[in-house]
Amino acid sequence: MANLPQVWRPPMGWNSWDSYGTTVNEDEVLANARFMAEHLKDAGWDTLVIDIDWYDPTARAHGYNSNAPLILDEYGRQLPDPVRFPSAADGKGFGPLAEKVHELGLKLGVHMMRGIPRIAVDKNLPVLGTEYTAKDVADLEHVCKWNPDNYGLNQKHPGAQAWYDAQLDLFASWGLDFLKVDDMQTPFHSDEIAAYHRAIAKAEAKYGRSIDLSLSPGGWVATSYVDFLRENAQMWRISDDLWDRWEDIYQQFARLARWAPFQTTGHWADADMVPFGHIGLRAERGDDRQSRLALDEQKTLLALWCMGRSPLMVGGDLPTSTDDTIALLANPALREVLAGSTNNRETVRERIFKHWWEDDSYRGEFIVWAADAADWADGTPSAHRGGHYAALFWTGSDDFEIGGNIQLQSIVGLGARNDAWTLTDLFAGAPGKPADVRIEGEGADRVITGTIPAHGALWIALDRK
Repeated sequence: MANLPQVWRPPMGWNSWDSYGTTVNEDEVLANARFMAEHLKDAGWDTLVIDIDWYDPTARAHGYNSNAPLILDEYGRQLPDPVRFPSAADGKGFGPLAEKVHELGLKLGVHMMRGIPRIAVDKNLPVLGTEYTAKDVADLEHVCKWNPDNYGLNQKHPGAQAWYDAQLDLFASWGLDFLKVDDMQTPFHSDEIAAYHRAIAKAEAKYGRSIDLSLSPGGWVATSYVDFLRENAQMWRISDDLWDRWEDIYQQFARLARWAPFQTTGHWADADMVPFGHIGLRAERGDDRQSRLALDEQKTLLALWCMGRSPLMVGGDLPTSTDDTIALLANPALREVLAGSTNNRETVRERIFKHWWEDDSYRGEFIVWAADAADWADGTPSAHRGGHYAALFWTGSDDFEIGGNIQLQSIVGLGARNDAWTLTDLFAGAPGKPADVRIEGEGADRVITGTIPAHGALWIALDRK
């Protein structure tokens, strides 16, 4: 494992944003960590991320505060609010919390904004280890449009790199494993991304531990950036924030189809949060609720994210989420396909009409994804070695009868079309109705058929007998 890339499979974790917005506290983080360790760690879930404004003592639900009195050290670096995070008092930062999370066998990460706090610039605080000050390194022209906490950094000034170096040194000294850095990609700030990557590399070398970098938000990030992104990050968002709306999931089909060919071990295009379970407690959007996504819509999201090899970061408060939610997240197929699939691709995408000659009789899209089963990058043998995975999706609002349109050979390959194959439902045992999916026919004429529920998915593995 030591010689593998830091993120050898797409991460599986929890992020506080969907449930707590800017206001999560230490007790809530630890409650989710303990629940994850007890109920989900064995299924691959191992990371917790504290989202934005953990350094704002006036943080509130449903928005950001202008001129917030951020808690900073003498060099302008952000410190946790000790009221919400009592173990951070007396300059301890997230060190004590990280230690508790690590004792559970889990990882801890935090959210950060690009740039330098406005308060540090207003006070003209020194940049650690240099003769420069915050005013020297700030870029007042490139400021986040939606969060008022920071100015950008002028990467043409030598003190700008020193600022990020000092910030990352502090985070590494706390034992953090993961950083979600925002306002990096919309617009695409390549100089800032590269500077942050260099700072992480220095901190990793000094403290002897890896820190994974996740870039946000996504916007319309172009695949032409992929080589640069692989050089500088482990994850990068490919969309804006995703919430518990079918329309948000539907938009990700095209994005993941575009990015799937570029997924490589250690470097992942990220389709964003999994808005399952108890969300909206004190979040940016919506009221306190269990996810509004129907059970079949949740299965669609999980199958699509896994077939597209996107990271999975669930947003609901785990201890107060429904049993059905936890059962879906505990499905071993999630980690299996994320870790052990290759050649992941969309193979079919067709608009379906009740009557082909009537434009106003459109029903939805029938979409098929396929992948080959592969051993995991950590050496774990694949449960379906020599086999294949497939997901059949339906975006319409009524059930869809597949019929004989998907030949088995389109998934297993022409050279294997006459072999004997068995089908396994990867959602077997999950909440909801049993899947109606099967192989019919003989020899090369065999088809995969069944019924897909509205906004639903059939997710299967195919193995030689």
